[in-house]
Order: sequence, then structure tokens, then C-alpha cells
Amino acid sequence: MSQPPKRQSPSRPRRSSESDRPPRRSSEPDRPPRPRSQPAGWDPVANWYDGWVGEEGSDHHRNLAIPHALELLNLQANEQFLDIGAGQGVLVPHVIKTRARYTGVDVSNKLLTIARQRHSKEARFLQGDARKLATIGGIEAGAFDAALFMLSIEDIDPLAQAIDSAAWALREGGRLVVVMRHPAFRVPRQSGWGFDPQRELQYRRVDSYLTPMRVPLKSYAVNRQRGEKSSLNAQQERAGVTISFHRPISHYISELVTAGFLIDALREIPTFKQGQSPAEQRANQEFPLFLAIRARKVTLA
Repeated sequence: MSQPPKRQSPSRPRRSSESDRPPRRSSEPDRPPRPRSQPAGWDPVANWYDGWVGEEGSDHHRNLAIPHALELLNLQANEQFLDIGAGQGVLVPHVIKTRARYTGVDVSNKLLTIARQRHSKEARFLQGDARKLATIGGIEAGAFDAALFMLSIEDIDPLAQAIDSAAWALREGGRLVVVMRHPAFRVPRQSGWGFDPQRELQYRRVDSYLTPMRVPLKSYAVNRQRGEKSSLNAQQERAGVTISFHRPISHYISELVTAGFLIDALREIPTFKQGQSPAEQRANQEFPLFLAIRARKVTLA
């Protein structure tokens, strides 16, 4: 099986001293040591997540993330499509309608079990690390016409490995779409809403943006049936904590370009909710909830 090529800039060699490169996270002093076991993804919270998202996706999936992702992907009949971080496969019915061929990859065995129960007749699901697609049986270099990170890219680190891996799987001219929380306005634990009563203005407070962060999110009880064996380590079993990786927009742009992509579309997507007061309505229209990027794999002379 061929391996992803070493990273090279489309126009010039990459220099390790460039300021736009995200810092290597392994050297951060506040990062806890990684467990020796294989990553389990969202296994610890799979039951909770499926209960919240459901078979058709959450309100934000159905009203925002899925419609915008499909428009940017513009899938055609018989195209090979790769859903990276597929979870329980909420995108499958939408892809099948385009007559494209669906392959979903996720590191969480529990979420893939749910996906196969629902969509095994119409889709293919493979377990593996999104950063190492070349090591997953059934995925070959340049085999896909389009790929998508739908609300999954912020769960993956390092970013460079995830983007490189997607580039390896795409054919020349293939499309990569990334849909994520807007990094400038929706920073986990570092942003929120405020209200100025004198101006009757609802505003978005952002405490940190340029600094990359590894952010533990809310803990959820691990829901396991009696007698069910678990491959999770003790820390994962106790906590059920998910990790979000915040990066500024410039890091996403830089890594896409370095991996050989040309960005040809960018959307800033506000919420579908109207709001109750004039101040809330204005804020909902002004501050986007999601950011969507489309990039094409190209070789520049």
C-alpha cells in the first residue's frame, strides 16, 4: 500500500521556521501524556452523542452543516466520496440521493457499529485513524473524487497530518470540504454572548483566538450495558471527556495550501435561529456559527 508523500509547498519548500506554521503540540508542557492504547475517538460518549444527534442529525446538522456541505461537494453519480469522521453516518442518505458511492471512516468502533446497523446495505464503513488513511485497508491513494470533514476536523490533532492524509486519498482535482465551528467567534471556553443594556446590543465576547488550544469539553457518563466488555482505558471510562482543538483560520489555510490544495470557496454561516429580541436577531445574523471551506487538490508547476 502506498504511503502519503512528504509535505511540500506547491510553490516552494517548506521552512520549519515559518511563523504561520502551528506550533508542534507535543512540546507543550500542559499537555497530558497520551495513553498507550489506540485512540477510541468518541467511544466513551457514543451513546450520548447518538441520542443527541439522532439518525438524521441535530438541528444544526439538518439546517446548516449538511446543506452547505452538499452544495460545496456537488457530488455526481458514481463519484467516490470519503466521509472523514463519519460517526454514525448521518450523511449517508443525502449522499445516496446523489448516486455517489459512500465510504465513511471513523476511529470510534461504537459509532461505526451504529452506522452499520442503519446503513450497511448502502454504504461502506471502515475503522481507522483519519490522520493515517494509508494504513486503513480498503482505502487507496487517489481513489476518491471528494472528501469531507463535517464538524470533525476540530476533534483531530495534529491538523497537518489530517490534511495530508485527505490529500493522499484524493485524486488530482479532487474536492475537500471542511465544515467547522467558526474559529473566530466560537472558541470553546473562550467565547460567549454579552449584552450592553445602554446600547441594547447583544455582542460576541472572544477572550482568545490566535493561540492554538487543546480544550477538554463537558464530561458525560459512559453508558455501557451490563457485561459489555470495553477497550477503553480507565481514564476514558471514568470521564467520557471529548477534546476540541482550536486553531485560528490562518492555520487551516496554511495547512491546506502546504498540502497542495487551492481554496476556491469559503462560507461564513450564521445560525438558522431567528432570535426573540431585536438585539438577538441582529446578533444571530451578524456572527456566523460555522465556517465552510472548499479546496481542490492541484499540482502547480
